[in-house]
Amino acid sequence: MNIILHPTYFPNIAYFVAMANADEVVFEIDDNFLKQTYRNRCYIYGANGKLALNIPVIHTQKNRQKYKDVKIFNEEKWQNHHWKSLLSAYRTSPFFEYYEDELQPLFQEKADFILDFNFKCFETICECLQLELNTSKTEVFQKHIENTNDYRYLVDAKKEYLKPFETYNQVFQEKHGFINNLSILDLLFNEGPNTLNYLESQTLSVLS
Repeated sequence: MNIILHPTYFPNIAYFVAMANADEVVFEIDDNFLKQTYRNRCYIYGANGKLALNIPVIHTQKNRQKYKDVKIFNEEKWQNHHWKSLLSAYRTSPFFEYYEDELQPLFQEKADFILDFNFKCFETICECLQLELNTSKTEVFQKHIENTNDYRYLVDAKKEYLKPFETYNQVFQEKHGFINNLSILDLLFNEGPNTLNYLESQTLSVLS
């Protein structure tokens, strides 16, 4: 099965379920940048519930801007904020310390373009998961692609398209209950080496 989807900031579990069960993953990089999407946002489980981590970007005066041309607004100390948020949320999780040294450099080295940074985060997660994928990138935007499952709609952060996944233990679950389809970081810090088994056992079921 071939799939196509957008590169996003620490993709959510749905993304990795799709990728872990695919023969080839095509990343859409020739589209326009849109607000309110996972391109520059992910959700984690904080002490007060679902918490959004947003990467600030520089918007041009043009009506349309290519995703691959969008720069990060580094005047805000967002990397420091995101890392502190992850520490606060997951330092007591079973596997945070196990992956901490691999992930922390992402929040210390300056990143210029959001797309490049998202790919760096994705590659780091794949290394943590020991997940090898056959990937490629689009060269032109196509609305319809033959013989490929189109999961580009999953980039929309305003709407939940899928039925919930199986539950797993989360740090603050006793306070706020299970929160579905958070960033892959939530699953990784809570399930550790079992993360890939979990992903491969799940299916994407669209809400009716």
